[in-house]
Amino acid sequence: MPKIKKAWKLIVTLGVSYLAAFVGSLFTAASVNSWYPALQKPWFTPPAWLFGPVWTVLFMLIGISAYLVWREEGKKGVKAAMAAFDVQLGLNVIWSMLFFGLRSPLFAMVGIAALWLAIIVTIFLFWRISKAAAALLIPYILWVSFAAALNYGILRLN
Repeated sequence: MPKIKKAWKLIVTLGVSYLAAFVGSLFTAASVNSWYPALQKPWFTPPAWLFGPVWTVLFMLIGISAYLVWREEGKKGVKAAMAAFDVQLGLNVIWSMLFFGLRSPLFAMVGIAALWLAIIVTIFLFWRISKAAAALLIPYILWVSFAAALNYGILRLN
């Protein structure tokens, strides 16, 4: 594959990942300084300043992971893997909409469960094409697992 095509695919996958982050932040911005601080939170809630840097790194890893799969275009399973990638990225945005936009920890719990499953499917499909791509999603599934526990804690306490 020519270098320019590889570079373009990397730019696109990073761009799409950060676009999802941006869209999710539109829902988050309205509540992060008003509604969210007023919630009762579990003892293991990290400081607010940590979320931005963690998600910034995770979206970079997500984008690179997708690139490693997409560059294998034409191989068996790539289309399905990229479709799973798209679904999980969409569910990521939907979780922000449910939790922060609608201010509903209950609906967000359902959303994050769907997101978690979609990430697992994506990791499985990516693994068949690129072990490195699948490995880059491990921090993401770990953070979403933590976020699910946090979501559940907030749901119980509020």
